[in-house]
Amino acid sequence: MSQDSAGARLVPGDHPDRVKWNARYAAGFAPSFTPHPLAVRVFESATDLPDGPVADLACGASGTPLLAAAHGRRVTALDVSEVALGLLGAEARRRGLDGLITLVHADLSAWSPSPRSYALVLCTGFWDSAVFRAATVAVAAGGLLAWEAFTAEGRRTRPSLPLEWCLAPAEPASLLPAEFTLLNQSDVPGPEQSLRRQMLARRPH
Repeated sequence: MSQDSAGARLVPGDHPDRVKWNARYAAGFAPSFTPHPLAVRVFESATDLPDGPVADLACGASGTPLLAAAHGRRVTALDVSEVALGLLGAEARRRGLDGLITLVHADLSAWSPSPRSYALVLCTGFWDSAVFRAATVAVAAGGLLAWEAFTAEGRRTRPSLPLEWCLAPAEPASLLPAEFTLLNQSDVPGPEQSLRRQMLARRPH
């Protein structure tokens, strides 16, 4: 498999996650392109985000890359599903934002980003501790790492969710390198209380 500029290997055709998510995003799926609330929090509140590009990991057909691009950021949007990326790309072109968004068809388990290359690395709805460690490397000085994933409690509503895809108690903050400053970690409020957890952290200058 070849290596692309975002540091992620291209995805083989029989990759099980590729097959699964391509089927999920197949004909009939109508994305809302609503940005994730964690992304809205970063871009529309006083989080003091430094200049520089953004990486959205496991982006799917999300509105988060569109929000970042609308704020003038260059965005690398990575996902295992080229169908999802196609939907996102079409919407980016419709909004005139395609020049700021790079779509990367990626197996995140093999993602190896350039160190300190992104002002913001964001991931929502996906968890892999090795990918998290790679993400910490990718955050630039003064930059932010924003993450949301299911906790083990989430298996109450999604019994098929593998335990290794769920945050353990105190994760992901407990896995942050020592130089990072934890800004916030809390369970998502509302009906999903304790089922998902959000974290926002900064690499100091």
